[in-house]
Amino acid sequence: MRAILCETFGPPEALVLREGPDPKPGPGEVVVAVGAAPLNFFDTLIIENRYQSKPQPPFSPGGEIAGRIVAVGEGVAGFSKGDRVAAYVGWGGCRTHVVVPVEKLVPVPEELSDDVAASLLIAYGTSLHALEDRAKLKPGETLAVLGASGGTGLSAVELGAIMGARVIACASSEAKLALAAEHGAHELLDYAREDVKAGLKRLAPDGVDVIYDPVGGDLAEPALRALGWKGRFLVVGFAGGSIPKMPLNLLLLKGCDMLGVFWGAFTEKEPEAHRANAARLFGWALEGRLRVHVGATVALEDAPAAIRLIADRKAEGKIVVRP
Repeated sequence: MRAILCETFGPPEALVLREGPDPKPGPGEVVVAVGAAPLNFFDTLIIENRYQSKPQPPFSPGGEIAGRIVAVGEGVAGFSKGDRVAAYVGWGGCRTHVVVPVEKLVPVPEELSDDVAASLLIAYGTSLHALEDRAKLKPGETLAVLGASGGTGLSAVELGAIMGARVIACASSEAKLALAAEHGAHELLDYAREDVKAGLKRLAPDGVDVIYDPVGGDLAEPALRALGWKGRFLVVGFAGGSIPKMPLNLLLLKGCDMLGVFWGAFTEKEPEAHRANAARLFGWALEGRLRVHVGATVALEDAPAAIRLIADRKAEGKIVVRP
């Protein structure tokens, strides 16, 4: 087995490539030969011990995988050697072989590539959970997506359009907004040139129905101020680097809701709902309704450089490691 390891907490440049014996499954586990391990923003945090999940070194980054089962432990039912599967593993994906508890597995249709199947789990899974399970987004409502060109933001743009919303994509450059437009955004807001609150009020004078915020930082409060009556503000993440302190009087005055979106906990507490969401996403991808934007694919040894791109906010769409 080959693996990218975080042996000491630090920047992407501190990650190292190591070799070791192939793992063996325990009871209720399988070993998956990893075909694709997409990277996410939280990979930049977990290797520096700045994420809510705190594995102890040595560990591999990479929270989602797709591949084929090559070994099955005792007591495993419903999956066999040779099956194609995907899984949210939290961390440990950037290696050639991964041990996965059977309850985390999602079956993958043969027609779907590893790159697409794995890339649908965290970003699209988070967005579907946020927009449908939490915000109850309805056709005809206005959805504003902050950080709309990143992996998670872009998935929210695409899913919002599929669900019948009017989607306002908010990002920091014309190139990023062009990408969002290609994936279904109806309106574009460049917050490097225009204040978020003013821009959203210009595009939605009666207020935005749902705000999807994976950024936090200085963008959150201005966006909240553009929310309409009984709107819903989705707290998805803090890629902007800081956790905002929101004035609660705004929630009172707008009669609005702030909704936390913790997809990782959702997959553990509601595994059947998670599998149903994944199956729905896979179906949309096979129908051509979802167009997962894989911005780049890299070899295992290039994973540290790819994580650096994400940390520097230079990635567009998903970067997929192919172990």
